[in-house]
This record gives sequence, structure tokens and C-alpha cells, in this order.
Amino acid sequence: MLWAKAFHLIFIVTWFAGLFYLPRLFVYHAMSNDAISNERFKVMERKLYHGITTPSAILTVSLGLWMLWSYAWTAFASSGWLHAKLTLVAILIGYHIYCGKLLKDFKYDRNNHSHVFYRWFNEFPVIILISVVILAVVKPF
Repeated sequence: MLWAKAFHLIFIVTWFAGLFYLPRLFVYHAMSNDAISNERFKVMERKLYHGITTPSAILTVSLGLWMLWSYAWTAFASSGWLHAKLTLVAILIGYHIYCGKLLKDFKYDRNNHSHVFYRWFNEFPVIILISVVILAVVKPF
């Protein structure tokens, strides 16, 4: 089970790396005004989202569910911190899916947001990460 936990943490790191970098690419993409840059950002965003971020999310969630099923299920009913953590993970999955929608908007040149929007949008996973780590380590309730 320690191997599952180790790989779960590794895939969390790669998932968050993608979620931190993809909106940063959106910032620069929203600021680009030439065709070459526009196409380059489309390729970078697609490869990051589909090649790293999404597989990492799938592996993170799969390993997390496996660990939950294997040894934490009995504690699930009485662990408020775990309920809160899983709620934040569900919100993060929604954020990930919304990133995919924004990726599609850029792909078809339908972006309606400014680089300032993406700068703020980029901060959301930081809040989730801090909250999840505190919940998992401190277990406040």
C-alpha cells in the first residue's frame, strides 16, 4: 500500500504541475497576436492537457480511490477531514474539466477572456492544494 501512496503523491505533483502551467499558457496565449504564436500555444496546451495533466489526474484519482477502498473505507464515515478533502478533489476535477473547455475555446479561436482573467484563474488550484494538504496532514476534524 505504501507503493500506491507513493505513486498517488507523484501523480498529484504532476497533475498540479499541469494545472499550474496550463492557465499560465492561457495567459500568454490570450496576449499573443500573431498566427505563429497562436498555433504554437495551441500545440503546447493540447500536449500538456492531454499528455500530462489528464493522465496524471486519472492516475491520482484511481490510486486515491483504491487506497480509500483498501484501508480507509472503514474510517470514511467518521472522518470529516476526508469528506472535505474529497469535496475539494471533486471541485478540482471540475476545474480540470473547465480547463479542457477553455482549451477547446482557444483551439477554435473562441477565447473570450483576457490575460488578466487567466492570471486570476491560475490561482485557484493553489488554494485547493493548500487546503487539501492541510486536511490530509493535520486532519482538523
